[in-house]
Amino acid sequence: MDDQQIHDRIHALAEEERQLREHGDHSPEQRERLTHIEHERDQLWDLQRQRDAKRQYDEDPDEAQPRPEPTVENYLQ
Repeated sequence: MDDQQIHDRIHALAEEERQLREHGDHSPEQRERLTHIEHERDQLWDLQRQRDAKRQYDEDPDEAQPRPEPTVENYLQ
């Protein structure tokens, strides 16, 4: 996944989240989807940060790999 694909996916997830949140009351499925969106978005931002760091140190950004959800979710914000 290249930088543009990562950013496009982040924006698509943000739009989906916005649409889901507009409707106020959420079904259990919608709450689950919102949680999934948040986790996927966190993983994508982490992947982008990895790519940026590799680029900064003259490494191949395509070697960056998505980290498992539990790893990313335990990072301090």
